[in-house]
Amino acid sequence: MKYELVAGFETHVELSTNTKIFCSCTTQFGGEPNTHCCPICIGLPGTLPKLNKRVVEYAIRAGLATNCEIAEISKMDRKNYCYPDLPKAYQISQYDMPLCNHGYIELSNGRKIRILRIHIEEDAGKLVHSRGSTMVDYNRGGVPLIEIVSEPDIRSVDEAREYVEKLQLIMRYIGVSDCKMQEGSMRCDVNISVRPVGSEKLGTRTEIKNMNSINFIAKAMEYEFNRQVDLIESGEKVIQETLRYDDVTNTTSGMRGKEDANDYRYFRDPDLVTINVPRERVEEIKASLPELPSQKLDRYVEELGLPEKDAALLVKYRKVAEYFEKAIEGTKTPKTAANFIIGQIFRAVENESEKENFDIKVKAESLNELIKLIDSGKVKMNLAKSTLDKMLETGKNVSELISESDMAGLDENTFNDLCRQAVEVNPKAVADYKNGKEKAIKSIVGFVMKNSRGKADAVAAEEKIKEIILNS
Repeated sequence: MKYELVAGFETHVELSTNTKIFCSCTTQFGGEPNTHCCPICIGLPGTLPKLNKRVVEYAIRAGLATNCEIAEISKMDRKNYCYPDLPKAYQISQYDMPLCNHGYIELSNGRKIRILRIHIEEDAGKLVHSRGSTMVDYNRGGVPLIEIVSEPDIRSVDEAREYVEKLQLIMRYIGVSDCKMQEGSMRCDVNISVRPVGSEKLGTRTEIKNMNSINFIAKAMEYEFNRQVDLIESGEKVIQETLRYDDVTNTTSGMRGKEDANDYRYFRDPDLVTINVPRERVEEIKASLPELPSQKLDRYVEELGLPEKDAALLVKYRKVAEYFEKAIEGTKTPKTAANFIIGQIFRAVENESEKENFDIKVKAESLNELIKLIDSGKVKMNLAKSTLDKMLETGKNVSELISESDMAGLDENTFNDLCRQAVEVNPKAVADYKNGKEKAIKSIVGFVMKNSRGKADAVAAEEKIKEIILNS
């Protein structure tokens, strides 16, 4: 029997506000343990929380960017459970009246992963295990989160990967979070079950908790799918439980039984007022949203004429897209800028983190200047490429590396002399070309380009060299 994977995600996104959700403590990552907290953070008796307005606005931005409806009236609730990282023994969250409802993320295959809700809540502290002891750091406690809850619409590991990547990209574009999974500012709980292909009935689900790597999410889902299939085919039952994933052994193991909403004894938080979001404010926030990644991708393809693959690589990193748009201002060929960025510049930027920051020596204005020289015909592509390499290495501007004489081009006599010289000093390549090795001509052309410092036209040089060889 063939089985189908069914998965839904609960994604926690840490909001990039300066202060926590209910107090004025900093949200800065790191710091000595228990130095970024106050009586409100740790719930001392007599303290009263006050909701951070910016948290609500950021959550609305996230909701609008994921096609959600924004509730005019919502409220905060207490989610009760006893665990050392919650000093109050409850978490302030939202239950039956969340801020955002019924959105979706559209995948590249056209499937829409429905978003049931987005609600705001406070983060818990962090448990630190060392030498058999467990300590608690409350610095993270009270940091504002949104929880994005999807419907069980994901049907493969590839869809799961794309869903998380798109969600991460959207949150970064709209400026509500840096979504650095390695720092815990984006974490996913993966709910997964299996069922026979063609069945409409959902199987018993398990939840893989606190995943902070897209690659680990993919591996954990694959393992858990196979584990559940093996249980079913062996005549055993899948137990509804919360699991942890071990990336060393690539296995999941049980943490505790999976809770249902009733286990948390939700009730309205009596210390916080009702949240009222007027329609006018929602429209103001909507108007302030930047161009979203999907919209930008469509524009790059339809208006700028970029191949979809190239456009996707530029859009994948918000700062790269911003750099690209500055680099093409007033130019005739956006594809030239795209090729430079995806090719030479990306080769100089080693990892994903560096691409996200995109703090490179070549300013967008300098690349723009170089492309305009290419557009005007003053600089040939070979010279432009070698100049860009020097710019990446030194941080110098185009004007410091290309002189007026470099842009003057070659007169016809000098060009012809270089081509004849290239043929004379490359007898082996000439012989190979005459014997049918077409690629041998490239090394002869390379001699002309090198000795002209890139001023020669490579296409014209190849034609001229062929003519000289033919007549020799």
